[in-house]
Amino acid sequence: MALTREEREKFLAEPHIAALAVAERDARRAPLTVPIWYQYAPGSEIGDLWVMTGRDSRKHRLITHAGRFSLMVDRVEPTVRYVSVEGPVVDTTPATHEQLVEIAARYLPEEKVDGYVDFALKELGDQVVLHMRPEHWLSADMGAV
Repeated sequence: MALTREEREKFLAEPHIAALAVAERDARRAPLTVPIWYQYAPGSEIGDLWVMTGRDSRKHRLITHAGRFSLMVDRVEPTVRYVSVEGPVVDTTPATHEQLVEIAARYLPEEKVDGYVDFALKELGDQVVLHMRPEHWLSADMGAV
């Protein structure tokens, strides 16, 4: 059964690990599909959803070229449910320390956030934040299977 708008937005706002997909430049190749942390707040002014990635990463290059990407999140308990969104990149900015803390705090226990942020700043290089405005949604709750 398809989710209502409120149900799908609430589900997407939960801290699921997403599968990000973006088209390859070469149409003969499969799209790049990788796990990623994301942040979502319904109705924000500069794209409802954002991801952070390395400035020099393959993800960033492909998303910049395609101008859009997709995310899919799912769960299997208490019911099988998924939400998939696809849309254009509406803004790209250098990542800030505050955004790095925000995304880490979304996914990690409080006592692990500072350690992860220190690691990311030292080891991951320059990061960018890509804001996507969801245009196309697919969602369902298939009940307990």
